[in-house]
Amino acid sequence: MILSNKEIIKALDKGTIVINPRPDMPLMGKGSDPFGSMSLDLRLGGTILVPKEGQSFAFDLKRGSISGFLGNVCDRVEITTGRPYILESNKFILAHTLENVWLPIIEGKPCYAARVEGKSSFARCGLIVHFTAPTIHAGFKGTITLEMINLSANSIILHAGMYICQLIFERVEGEILQHAPSRFMGQSSPEGLA
Repeated sequence: MILSNKEIIKALDKGTIVINPRPDMPLMGKGSDPFGSMSLDLRLGGTILVPKEGQSFAFDLKRGSISGFLGNVCDRVEITTGRPYILESNKFILAHTLENVWLPIIEGKPCYAARVEGKSSFARCGLIVHFTAPTIHAGFKGTITLEMINLSANSIILHAGMYICQLIFERVEGEILQHAPSRFMGQSSPEGLA
């Protein structure tokens, strides 16, 4: 079951979905707000990882820490609303959301998972905001890493704090067997470090 905007607000009020900073309440058709009819927009954080030019290597996905590896092969760029990042045509970056998301597993209360999706208005400009692994599992806590690529022929300007993606929440049915937390639990950076 996908949550409507009213159900998302109820879950935020009850603490069964936690977003920090908490999103502004809907303005009910009076200007922009982060709530769609069944989604919640999140903003672009202030750190971007840009793969270094001219490197020759092969990703060995079975070995080592991907987080540490990305930190070594990418340049870290800090952006603000006044100092944006220009994403050139056919370039890939890693970014993250400004908001921390927590989908707590609380005994006796509803439990939720989410999917992160791009925004259609940006996709129409050639910007892919998140193109794989959209599932945010129940129990996750941290910022959401965004794998972004500009498929257009033109550069795209990215400002910190702009609404960049949307979450679609779903209620999880049944009991969850507890297991070891994800290696990205508590992440606060694009490469997945806490």
